[in-house]
Amino acid sequence: AAGAVSTASAATPWQDHHPRRVEVNHRLDNQNHRIREERREGDLTARQAHRLHRADHRIRMEEHRMAMRHHGHLTRAEQRHLNHQEDRVSHRIGR
Repeated sequence: AAGAVSTASAATPWQDHHPRRVEVNHRLDNQNHRIREERREGDLTARQAHRLHRADHRIRMEEHRMAMRHHGHLTRAEQRHLNHQEDRVSHRIGR
């Protein structure tokens, strides 16, 4: 019984820290930091920064919805799709 309890409790941290989710969310966090820095340095207007933050927020919500469909993890295809979206936002930062 003790083994079953440890396995069940280990499922939640695995889901929260699934490698594909970690990678996608780390990129989103990094982009958020870059947007703030570019805004602080005056390279982005407030409006541009707001639009970029909104785009990142949409990606984060899509990542969450995708993960919930698959019991807390992302498929490789979903990760590629999200990375492609992040790439598009990334190219708009600091132009």
